[in-house]
Amino acid sequence: MMPNDDREFPAPLAAAMAVRLDLVGEDGVDFEPFEAFLPAGETTDWFRAWTGNGEVDGDGFRVFGQDGTGGYAAFWLVRAGRALVEQPVVFLGSEGETGVVARDLGAFLWVLADGFGPWEAAVSYEPEPDWIPRPHRELTAVAEQFAPHRRATAAVVIEQATREFPDFDDIIMKLVR
Repeated sequence: MMPNDDREFPAPLAAAMAVRLDLVGEDGVDFEPFEAFLPAGETTDWFRAWTGNGEVDGDGFRVFGQDGTGGYAAFWLVRAGRALVEQPVVFLGSEGETGVVARDLGAFLWVLADGFGPWEAAVSYEPEPDWIPRPHRELTAVAEQFAPHRRATAAVVIEQATREFPDFDDIIMKLVR
């Protein structure tokens, strides 16, 4: 597991979140980015409340945004010894939804570019009936700048992430009390 003390976003995430801040509420995506990672203590408080388990901590996550109901998007620090940008992006919803959104930051940039937020990606099996993803030019430019070799549709990125981490929900639900 990685230390959970650096709160600044890596440059690719900072660039994408700056664009997302300008889009909140305008593109039909329910995602509100933070300006920095949630502090470690707040992450632990949230994860304990989310799981109902006072024995867990939030050290396995770097939270960087939320949806309108309070569900969190985060890096899941599951790949020992790997850089933050190589960790999967996950969503833990306010109603208990869980999902692996992307295998790493580069792939996540393409999810955003394709018009999805973390919640939309995590619940892509239950889309809102009237919601249609709209690819975004500025987010595509960010993805092209930082992850040109990772270009893929959101559907492909989500499927790859789900295939690589099929037990994410089971792992998290074992912590719930």
